[in-house]
Amino acid sequence: MKIFQREQRSLFGEILDWMLTPLLLLWPVSLALTWLVAQGLANKPFDRALEYNAHALAQFVTVQGDQVHFSLPQPASELLRADESDFVYYQVLAPDGTYLAGERDLPAPPDDEKATSAEVRLRDAELRGVGIRVAYIWVRVPLEGAPAALVQVAETRTKRSVLATEIIKGVMLPQFVILPLAVLLVWLALARGIKPLHLLEERIRARKPDDMSPLDVRAVPMEVAPLVDSVNDLLRRLHESMATQKRFLADAAHQLKTPLAGLRMQADLAQREGTSTEELKQSLEQIERSSVRATHTVNQLLALARAEGGATTLQRQPVDMAELIIDVVQDAVPRALHKRIDLGYDGPEPGAPGVCVDGNPVLLKELARNLLDNAINYTPSSPEQAGVVTARLLPDTFGRVVLLQIEDSGPGVPEAERDLVFQPFYRALGTDADGSGLGLPIVREIARQHGAEVVLEEVRPGSSMPGARFSLRFAASRGHG
Repeated sequence: MKIFQREQRSLFGEILDWMLTPLLLLWPVSLALTWLVAQGLANKPFDRALEYNAHALAQFVTVQGDQVHFSLPQPASELLRADESDFVYYQVLAPDGTYLAGERDLPAPPDDEKATSAEVRLRDAELRGVGIRVAYIWVRVPLEGAPAALVQVAETRTKRSVLATEIIKGVMLPQFVILPLAVLLVWLALARGIKPLHLLEERIRARKPDDMSPLDVRAVPMEVAPLVDSVNDLLRRLHESMATQKRFLADAAHQLKTPLAGLRMQADLAQREGTSTEELKQSLEQIERSSVRATHTVNQLLALARAEGGATTLQRQPVDMAELIIDVVQDAVPRALHKRIDLGYDGPEPGAPGVCVDGNPVLLKELARNLLDNAINYTPSSPEQAGVVTARLLPDTFGRVVLLQIEDSGPGVPEAERDLVFQPFYRALGTDADGSGLGLPIVREIARQHGAEVVLEEVRPGSSMPGARFSLRFAASRGHG
């Protein structure tokens, strides 16, 4: 059991987080920028008034003889200080720094600033512990070699702060209304946007277990259409798989029904009164044949189920294909001799280079056995002309591929039926050979699990007995041979 497990999140929550989180993070940044802009806007009109006052005071700087004087009329002084919100200060210094008028403790301009032409400059400063805004100007005097006089006008920042606060309120207060509305609208838009997904979920839940019809792609958003297409493809493959299983079960029942019915009939005949010894012997022989046929069919069904179910638990190891094929050929010799078939092996000896593959030895042996059984069953033979079945193993010169071929001298398989013979219980038309029709499906499934493909072709095209050749290419085992 996992101790730490990732909490499952909804798509709605994920999208909402990605939309609202940046919005909530940027909102304080927006407020800070609004504050800075408001300060700048609040300073502009009052800065212009300070600049005007600095220019006006500069007009009262005069030179008498070789002395600089400053004389501000009383009405002008009263008008300068007539401010209901802020305190207004001024200072005038002679070119040599001598105090001429105003507040003596008004902060001087920075030391590194040089006296220049009559241009008003602005700066923030502090007077008596209170923040002030200062406008100052250097006034040239008509004295040879004399520096400029200094005129400064300052005021506290009360009305500036009031104006900045009003600007910020005008901008920020609507945001406190707009932001919740925006969140609500985003919520409603997302809820409406994912509604088709809820409808799709309801349609899927309302389906019957046997309903494999495709979902309507037109009823979902474009972004979800690929997912619905994938689900439809899965439904199609599941439908085909279920149909194949139903056919398989029906065919298996039919294949088992015939020998079992024969067993019951022969048993009934053997139990009748007055049955002769010869008739009883024939019934027992028929019972034996039917039981052998039923046993073979059941074994083939189990082998196919084992092959199809072993994909996830396939235990692989290096397998010497030469040794394996020789063992299978030797096991099939009695059957081949019984049918007068020339059975042989053509290939390298066990342990030769390039004959090993990575696979499951039990399944590979089952594959080879079914191919040989199929070849022996469908290869005719007579005293005049014996049938021929050959198991051939061809290692690749470069040690990358091992080619297995099983060929016979039989009638072959028509091209139109070469795909059909790999379906369960299918048997080629015009044949009377014994078999369950499961051998080649087992071969194909085992080959698929080992990364090989079964190729069926004729040995002698155009001949009355073209024969059949089954070829499989396996990847050679690395580090062996």
